[in-house]
Amino acid sequence: MEPTAYAMSVLDLVARIPRGTVMTYGDVAEYLGSGSARTVGMVMAKHGHEVCWHRVLRASGEPYEGGLPLLVAEGVHVRGGKVVLSTCRWDGRSGAEQGGTVS
Repeated sequence: MEPTAYAMSVLDLVARIPRGTVMTYGDVAEYLGSGSARTVGMVMAKHGHEVCWHRVLRASGEPYEGGLPLLVAEGVHVRGGKVVLSTCRWDGRSGAEQGGTVS
């Protein structure tokens, strides 16, 4: 099944998330100005394998199952199994500060 125009916009944005940074499902929807965290999650469930899916997280900072080792390998700041969003969240602008430390 081909992705919808909305799904393509989600995938395009997720593909641009720099290594070492993350966005939440809600961040993606807010940046795009449409949809919701749930609709972004549905897109990612169907088509996320086409992009760096592990860089999109729940609002709590919890990565999707299997994503934590990939994030740690990228240098994302993790504490207690959750990403420290205050240090690793990307706002969608290029040149954003990247990465953090693992603790």
